Amino acid sequence: MKKLFLAFFLLGTSIFSQAQSLEEIVKKHIDAIGGETNWRKVKSMKMDAVTKANGADIKVSRVVVDKKAMRMDLDVFGMKGWAIITDKEGWQFMPFQGQTKYEAMTADDVKSSQDQLQIIDEFITYKDMGKKLELVGKDDMDGVECHKVKLTDKEGVETSYWIDPSNYFIIKSVTKTTANGKEVEATLTYSNYKKHDTGIVMAYSMGGDMGDIEIQNIEINGTIDEKLFKPSEQ
Repeated sequence: MKKLFLAFFLLGTSIFSQAQSLEEIVKKHIDAIGGETNWRKVKSMKMDAVTKANGADIKVSRVVVDKKAMRMDLDVFGMKGWAIITDKEGWQFMPFQGQTKYEAMTADDVKSSQDQLQIIDEFITYKDMGKKLELVGKDDMDGVECHKVKLTDKEGVETSYWIDPSNYFIIKSVTKTTANGKEVEATLTYSNYKKHDTGIVMAYSMGGDMGDIEIQNIEINGTIDEKLFKPSEQ
């Protein structure tokens, strides 16, 4: 009986220690990216970037009003396309994909894209959004023994993050989704972290399966014209 009690005690201690470790990792990550107080002050964000894909430079502009609306504009060889998502609707116009006029997104696409309306770092908001965060353990990433954590949303979509223990920045993420009945993985790497005037810290360089992204400018809490979130051919 004593051995059985001891086994249960050690098991409980192990689980508690792991929970403490996850909490500590999350806190250090949030502190590293500027702290929860600074992030909670962010209500809108405009980002200009260049994506390098297949030897071409694609200009990208993204405007987000927290929890309300997002617009992304693309300039591909002079052809301009865009996508708009609000908390209720969505539209897109991609002439380089053969579209001749803008089209409404399906209700499922709008629903699955709602995370794009969230500005505040999801390590701060994951509980509010009904997501589950767990500590997987440690894993090697280019010679760095990183903390690996997994975030699962309400739809069951899993994203794993590799956190560098030297600075608690995320250096890699892998998101598993399902497309046409098959599991698909999307990988991103993060580097060139910089502090904005508002105190928040973000990665200005990202690498992905579709090419590299370099952020050129970030504007926070600027004036946003609501007409940006209305569909048009321009």
